[in-house]
Amino acid sequence: MLVPATPFKIIQTPPVTLILFENQGRYRQVFTDGRGLPGDAQPTWLGYSIGKWDGDSFVVDTIGFNDQTYLDDGGHPHSDAYHAVERFRRHDFGHMDMEITIDDPKAYTKPWSVTIHFVLFPDNELMESVCENEQDAKHMVGK
Repeated sequence: MLVPATPFKIIQTPPVTLILFENQGRYRQVFTDGRGLPGDAQPTWLGYSIGKWDGDSFVVDTIGFNDQTYLDDGGHPHSDAYHAVERFRRHDFGHMDMEITIDDPKAYTKPWSVTIHFVLFPDNELMESVCENEQDAKHMVGK
């Protein structure tokens, strides 16, 4: 969520909110059925998320990240101790902010926060995005 130029779509249902990303076909599941965070979340690329409403903000609490990625395109690191709390809030029809608090005692001396501003991209569909590098080339031969 720290790369705001990447198109995404949020789909809300009572038990789960899905965040679909155009980039690489990734998705997040944010469980909204009242469950808590697991004590031993299996490490994944996008973590394990639970969410709830706090007034007009959707609050997402995420743990269980592996340590094989960066926080953003700037290369800010994180470890497997990374814990994120995101607060999504729409100001009006076309604008939403996400404040994220990052707590990772293995990578940073104290928790820190940043706010990302999103603008609605109306009347568009997510497009397939495939990384066409040397790893994918062998699958594309003859196509």
